[in-house]
Amino acid sequence: MTSFDVVDFLSHLIEIPSLSKEEDQAAEYVKNVLLERQIQPETYLKNVWAKNRHFTEGKYTLLLNSHLDTVKANSGYTLPPTEAIVKEGKLYGLGSNDAGGALASLLATFLHFYDQKNLPFNLVFAASAEEEISGKNGMEALYPHLPPIDFAIVGEPTLMDIAIAERGLMVLDITTQGVAGHAARKEGINALYKAIEEIKWFQEYQFEKNSEALGPIGMTVTGIQSGSQHNVVPDRCTYMVDVRVNDQYRNEEVLKIIQEHIPSKVVARSTRLNSSGVSTKHPIRKVADLLSIKTYGSPTTSDQALIPCESIKMGPGDSARSHTPDEYIFIHELKEAPAKYVRLLNELAKHL
Repeated sequence: MTSFDVVDFLSHLIEIPSLSKEEDQAAEYVKNVLLERQIQPETYLKNVWAKNRHFTEGKYTLLLNSHLDTVKANSGYTLPPTEAIVKEGKLYGLGSNDAGGALASLLATFLHFYDQKNLPFNLVFAASAEEEISGKNGMEALYPHLPPIDFAIVGEPTLMDIAIAERGLMVLDITTQGVAGHAARKEGINALYKAIEEIKWFQEYQFEKNSEALGPIGMTVTGIQSGSQHNVVPDRCTYMVDVRVNDQYRNEEVLKIIQEHIPSKVVARSTRLNSSGVSTKHPIRKVADLLSIKTYGSPTTSDQALIPCESIKMGPGDSARSHTPDEYIFIHELKEAPAKYVRLLNELAKHL
């Protein structure tokens, strides 16, 4: 099989613009990399996936997944975002850290195991689209086309630590109704005042069940709109709330509790991004201990939320660098990650 260089692969990937919903060329590049190695990939929409050569129906199946898309480059960039630049031990470029490094490393891991006979597990590699916008044509659309998956490793920048749980996400739009009136005469019912009382509840309410990995549910009011004239009592106020759900609740449960406490109209934009992770009984927990890999609960949301099986999040790079100007990944992080993934899977194989 043709050799695979993670730095070279990621450098080429960086130079292919791949904003969410515009992953066509990046998907084609990954497809061609597989074809060059006599691996027949499959595609669905702008997603690419492949199975190991000796894939066996009914065998325990692991999914290695990361995403193709990037966010838009922000105005703080001083380097060309779609030019791969190596400088001072770093590879710069949009998507290098989030999550091109993980994609390259997981592909290298897949290629390492691809030809091996008598593996105790199957492997599926998937490069998915629309992760940055939680789009419906990415992993959510792809997953039903994959073979049955028992366990997934989702590649995101975690410093190669293991996120054993990930918060779910709901965005709520809330509309408070009042009655318009003249401000000077203090007529009407001020919808803004009603909203303030509700916002106080969001600040103070504590959900009953905390999570060992993720802590309590977090709710943050992130925007409000009301009124158009200084002398008119507003009859309508809208505000939005960012809700980060722990692994003790489903999103629908949290929404119901909120609706029971908030008298105004509460609408969730979506309830599909549930908390995700891996149970305390899964062997990956023991493997992490044996290999002295740090585990933690992740506050951010990824394609894990759309994968309906047990999963972890793990990859080279640092989440703190994601979506920042002049994004980069250290070369040593990129080169060391495949061997760490291989070691993890070899140890996991002993405990399946």
